[in-house]
Parts: sequence; structure tokens; C-alpha cells
Amino acid sequence: MATLIDLSHTVEDGLVTYKGLPAPLVCDFLSFEASHAVYAAGTEFAIQRVELVGNTGTYVDSPFHRHRGGADLADLPLSSVADLDGVVVDVRRRAGRAIDVGAFAGVAVTGRAVLVRTGWDTHWRTDRYFEGHPFLTRDAAGLLATGGAALVGIDSFNIDDTDDWSRPAHTILLGAGIPIAEHMTNFGALPETGFRFTAAPVKVRGMGTFPVRAFAVLAR
Repeated sequence: MATLIDLSHTVEDGLVTYKGLPAPLVCDFLSFEASHAVYAAGTEFAIQRVELVGNTGTYVDSPFHRHRGGADLADLPLSSVADLDGVVVDVRRRAGRAIDVGAFAGVAVTGRAVLVRTGWDTHWRTDRYFEGHPFLTRDAAGLLATGGAALVGIDSFNIDDTDDWSRPAHTILLGAGIPIAEHMTNFGALPETGFRFTAAPVKVRGMGTFPVRAFAVLAR
């Protein structure tokens, strides 16, 4: 049996992923109790309703999130988000918040899901999570783009410095057609290499971002 590693946070009613964006509403459209009026005796169903913005929980950004002419979720190739060879880049011992090109020295990124382990996910659902998070520099994003990374994921609040409103990492990576996975977790359960990675969002036309159940499959 293959070993599956969950790399996603749980989405639940009222979850705040990003301050200033609405939290998801999770509720019944049809409750078990209400379904008794519809189905035969002893048979019941529940249908839930979810109202959320795309940037909720662990999610993937497609190019359309940043670039008007980029691929939206419906046009995102499965080959860019599913069954990818993965590599973990551990930057927890970095000095400062910025993750620069040196963090990727000697790392083969071509065609791979590059997962940047900052350790920031330990602050999930605390006020600390929203302030002073680690991020990729413009040069690091450029290195990953020119190096041909298939996807870049991070266990931090944002792949960019949120004080920089030009968002260079998003601009560069999504401009190169490289999806971004943010608010990831549990990278400590992964080896540096030797796993396959998947973070496939729902195939929605006209949306650039959507939550995912990101996971890794460890080699047997």
C-alpha cells in the first residue's frame, strides 16, 4: 500500500485564511431532518452549501489569478497540478524573512513540484500567522521560473511579501504558467525527494484560485 500524506489545512465555517477576505459559510441546503419530507421512510440525505472566496484554506493559484489572459482553473492542465515529482526545500534556518536564490542552490527543479518548507504553518489560526511571514524574493521566483518548475508550493501566509503590492513572485511564476499552492502544511512528514505530489482544484471556468486537497504519495 502506498503512503498518502495530507498537506492541506481543513476548511470549516468561519475560517479566516486572509484578513480582509470573507470567511467561508458552510451550512445545510437540505438537512437530514428536512429530507424526511422528500424520501421514503428510513431514508435520509443531507446536501450542504458552501459559500467562499477562492483564497480559502490551502489553495492553488492559476495564471488567471494574476494575468487576464492566463489559464483559469478550467484550462489549468492536470499535468501542472497532479502526479508531479516533488522536492522539499527546507529554509527554516534562513536568516530573515526573504527566501532568495541561494535556498535553491543545487536543487533540481525542472518539471517538479517545489515545496518550500518555512515552518510558518505552525502559526496557522493564530494572529502571528498574518504578520511577518516568509516569502520568495523576485530573484528566487525568477530562478524557479527559468528553471522550469512545474508548481511551487509554500507553507506560509503568502508566497510574496504582502507589503510589496507588485507581488513579484505571483507575477513571475503565474506569468510563466506555473501554478502556486499557498497555505500548505505538514511538509515535515515528507522526505526531501521520492514522492509524487497532487493539488488539483475544481475545474471552474472564470476563476483563478480555488481550495485543494493537496497530498503526496510516498514511493514504496
